[in-house]
Amino acid sequence: MIRDLILGTAGHIDHGKTSLVKALTGIDCDRLPEEKARGITIDIGFAILELPPYRLGIVDVPGHERFIKNMLAGATGIDLALLVVAADDSVMPQTREHLEILGLLGLRHGVIALTKCDLVDATTRDVVELEIRELVQGTFLENAPLIATSAHTGQGIAELKAAIAQTCQHVEARRGQQWFRLAIDRSFIVQGHGTVVTGSVTSGSLRVGEEVEWLPRGQRVRVRSLQNHDRNVEEVHRGQRAAINLAGVHHDEVMRGQELATPGYLAPSRVMTVRLHCLADVKRPLKHRTPVRFHIGTAEIMGTIALLDADALAPGQWGLAQVFLEEPALGTWGQPFVVRESSATQTLGGGQVLQPVARKIRRRHLDMLERIERLWSGDARERALTVAWFGGFGGFTVPELVRGANIGPDEAEALIATLKEQGELVEVPISAARRLLLHKDMVRELEERILTVLDRLHEQFPLMSTHDRQKVQSQLDYVGDDALVQATVERLIASKKLVGDLRRIGRADFKPKLSANLRRLKDKLVAAYQAARFQPPEPSSFAGLAGGNAANLKDLFEVCIAEGDLVHIAEDIYLHGDVEAEMRRLVREKLTEGKGLTVAEIRDMLGTTRKYAVPLCEYLDRVGVTRREGDVRVLV
Repeated sequence: MIRDLILGTAGHIDHGKTSLVKALTGIDCDRLPEEKARGITIDIGFAILELPPYRLGIVDVPGHERFIKNMLAGATGIDLALLVVAADDSVMPQTREHLEILGLLGLRHGVIALTKCDLVDATTRDVVELEIRELVQGTFLENAPLIATSAHTGQGIAELKAAIAQTCQHVEARRGQQWFRLAIDRSFIVQGHGTVVTGSVTSGSLRVGEEVEWLPRGQRVRVRSLQNHDRNVEEVHRGQRAAINLAGVHHDEVMRGQELATPGYLAPSRVMTVRLHCLADVKRPLKHRTPVRFHIGTAEIMGTIALLDADALAPGQWGLAQVFLEEPALGTWGQPFVVRESSATQTLGGGQVLQPVARKIRRRHLDMLERIERLWSGDARERALTVAWFGGFGGFTVPELVRGANIGPDEAEALIATLKEQGELVEVPISAARRLLLHKDMVRELEERILTVLDRLHEQFPLMSTHDRQKVQSQLDYVGDDALVQATVERLIASKKLVGDLRRIGRADFKPKLSANLRRLKDKLVAAYQAARFQPPEPSSFAGLAGGNAANLKDLFEVCIAEGDLVHIAEDIYLHGDVEAEMRRLVREKLTEGKGLTVAEIRDMLGTTRKYAVPLCEYLDRVGVTRREGDVRVLV
């Protein structure tokens, strides 16, 4: 079975990278007229090398320092590197810089080719080999095979192919399901077909006819046709170069740095949290708020580095940082990036993305930094819980888990189910069709906020056993979904920490603190409403009876409602609880006879006046006992 991999070249200008690729494949990667005229590689070129059971898509990159951004775009998604050093020139500045960049991009496998060996004697070649071995000491190429070659004479080409094939055996294959992703490195128009984009498939697979999301635009586009190295194919997958013909896309809207991905997988962001390494040979420390060129995927974006745990990062050091970008970038957990000086003269460092979509983090916030450090964990469970925690009261989704914790989409659902069983994640129903997944700490924090607000209200109003839900919510110091607050209240009611209904809630363990005088006044008030039946007194009529407690009358009415003694009907109209229940019974019994009742008939039946009959009828409509049809009420 053929395995597809991407091989990227690296090395100084005029060290023979393109000639070596041609000797290996028969393909000249210099396609631009300017490249032919000047004899140097300016932009990335492509070739294919068959080394069964491996099929290598080769990305040939420019060596000139002015075209490092093109080199970085070409290095995206490569599985192994071919470092090229000319025997007549030895190690040069871009040899070093390209090697540093490959290290920053996380490369682990590669081969070294010593080119132009026909131009030097054996002694010179031996010296250059020693200089190369000194250069790669401590890097991923320290033990890589070093093959002496000449593209002109054919020396070492067969041995180089064998070394590449041997190295391919050590490239790890990623298991499990992956969503599709491709960073666009060029685009062009094919007459009669429209826009074609190319790139290296870094994850997943794509078939003709499927839809992909064109990012950062967020537009869905259909795949008309696919090619892999000029061959029409029905599918492309991880490790292949792909040319994708897109429907409805204008060529002039496509730019290097944009990406195609499974819809919902990636999310554009101007803020990313990262692990940042300052290169050891950089002359000055990388300071807080340094302007940089941020290279990720095939994109180059201007931005500013904000160090989170230091004022400066010394050469050779690692640190936590956020990068604030002028344009939105696309990333996933663990994705490598490179930062260069804003003047594009020097590579400063690089690292890995921890949060591809981030909010601004306060510097030296120890709890937050500890949480961020947990993201750089080999434990998928730990990363998943950290993503959930950073999701806050908004919760998180499966795509956010895949993108932010490097968990395969086929593994995410099972992991979520396990974490729910363990009580680490809580699923909160927000509506019939919507549920939020929250970290247990978020649920606990919201519950504590609700209970704290009620404690404060109970202390302020010791006569009131419940308070209006909206009043409680307004004092929560909470920015989020109102439905989540109400769902959390229901959880607290179900766990018997709160009591309440759709309008009012209170602490289950709170009891109104009534003095002996207030308790006697309450008993008199309740007795008066019971005796008055359907012609209840005005609340203000109790002011004289209350005497010095008149100021507490409003709260006392709330206590009566909370304890079920009174029912609030309208503005200043209350009924005794037993009287309200009798009203419901009388109206239901009368209406079961089959005909509707007018307001006047209900008034006469209850023995009240129109002043009370109208609000009583409206109350019965509101609580679902009756329904108005024209001038009569009927049973619901």
